[in-house]
Amino acid sequence: MEIKIKVNNTTIKAETDRTILQVLRDNGINIPTLCQIDGFTPTGACRMCVVEIEGEKKLKTACSTFPVDGMNIKTHSSRVIHTRKKITELLLADHPDDCLYCQRNGNCELQKLAEVLHVRERTLPARSSRKKRDMSGASIIRDPSKCILCGRCVRTCEELQACSTLEFANRGDDTAIHTTFNQGINVSSCINCGQCIMVCPTGALHEKNHLTGIQDALNNPDKKVIAQIDPGLTVSLSRTYDFKSGKDLIGLVVAALKKTGFNLVFDTGFASDLHILEEATILKDKIDNQEKLPLFSSDCPAWIKYAEQFNPEILEKISPCKSPQQITGTLLNRYWSEHNDINPENIYSVSITPCTARKFEAQRDEMTYRGVSSVDAVMTTREFIEFLNINGIDMLQMEEQEPDAPFNSRSSAAKITAVSGGGSEALLRTLYYLYENDNIENFKIKQLRGLKSRKEYSAKIGKRIINFAVVSGQTEAKKILHEIRNGRDDLHYIEVMSCKNGCIGGGGQPIGSDEKYLKLRYKTLYDMDSKESIKESYKNPGIKRLYQNLLTEPGSEKIKELLYTNYTKRDIYL
Repeated sequence: MEIKIKVNNTTIKAETDRTILQVLRDNGINIPTLCQIDGFTPTGACRMCVVEIEGEKKLKTACSTFPVDGMNIKTHSSRVIHTRKKITELLLADHPDDCLYCQRNGNCELQKLAEVLHVRERTLPARSSRKKRDMSGASIIRDPSKCILCGRCVRTCEELQACSTLEFANRGDDTAIHTTFNQGINVSSCINCGQCIMVCPTGALHEKNHLTGIQDALNNPDKKVIAQIDPGLTVSLSRTYDFKSGKDLIGLVVAALKKTGFNLVFDTGFASDLHILEEATILKDKIDNQEKLPLFSSDCPAWIKYAEQFNPEILEKISPCKSPQQITGTLLNRYWSEHNDINPENIYSVSITPCTARKFEAQRDEMTYRGVSSVDAVMTTREFIEFLNINGIDMLQMEEQEPDAPFNSRSSAAKITAVSGGGSEALLRTLYYLYENDNIENFKIKQLRGLKSRKEYSAKIGKRIINFAVVSGQTEAKKILHEIRNGRDDLHYIEVMSCKNGCIGGGGQPIGSDEKYLKLRYKTLYDMDSKESIKESYKNPGIKRLYQNLLTEPGSEKIKELLYTNYTKRDIYL
């Protein structure tokens, strides 16, 4: 219902089902928040969004209060500003003064809040104490000293990712957020998705940085340093480098990496095409033989770890095909190196990706061969930006370069795998060809597109009906697994991506990537798919040559030896 309220002496319209905070933002009035997350039920815990309402003795939290007809609100009265300033001063009194060394310096919400509220001196005695950093995880570092107890990470991990790795503990001044029994994140239920990093307002959570090892390798004359670029990375940099929104920057990324000393740069999209073709072959065989359906996707490492920990009974239904990152690394160490007479131990393989969980994936035992890892280091999008700054690279001054052969070609189907639903759409194009020996006429599957966290589609191929389900966020995965346990048996393929909306919303993306930028990345990928000529993975000329020279055919013994793996139950110790 539409009503009228007064805000700072101006009458505006408001919907009664939207909070005061939402109404204010709809009308271009920004007030600060620390605990609020879009899409989550507000708690009002941080009290930063308080406003003054005529007739009310106490200030009210705008995030959890709904407007009433005739309400008179002051958003920046002296009382309100004083309260917000005091809250900020209290937080700073319990916060380390090491902004210059902090991972989030210049992009910290507490730092910005202090600037906006003109907090320029310490008015309260400092009481911050150094707490031990948790460096045990493969992907994520926790620094409890910088935690402001906003609870965003706790809610995201529990409500969106269904892992409950982090929790509130103790009471009063001793309240803290940590893992169970405050033990290392490496023995917790963490799946390394990095969504906690994306919502953290300070530097209490950040990725484990691999830049030192990469710089050392680049300066080692005995190492051949090779990069692979994830399809989701190159549409995520426009905002940082002031390019036209949504522009695909792969040519500039390749050029920039060459300028820093990388010997070769490959496109992970090549391996995405190979992964799609193999997964379509696996699905076809399972459908034809009615064997262990549904088939679950295997390209998201956070999803794999979630299944190992919480749902080991479905591991036999997960595609055995390695992820595109690991396919590239494997082909590099066990095929490309041999053909170029290079010892795999002298190759330093770097993956550049929007995904923090890829760091964990790269160090898995299953991803090594004779003691050599397929991927040595992983840079997130954030680290890549930092890496270019360290090396003095100006992307605006680069001339585009193509990725290097032999892993340089890709279809547009490989590109859209960065979006939730894109992997299923790409797979369907190849599956149709495997059954009909013809191209699918309508390559756009609207039911699999969009930014919903769950989508379903029934595809007709000849006389067959093949049912697809797509979920992003582990809570949605948990729901569909519950349906299957309770007897649902009509699904043939289920695509799971742990990060909401897929890799375009990955845990390694630039902080502050709101829905506006997610939509731009999404649009760019599908615009590319619409315009490019090769839209199906099986048409990739490089993939055809690879099968002829090495792999023989999809599902061959050589494929299984090189590019298939298996997963086993993983115990959660705490």
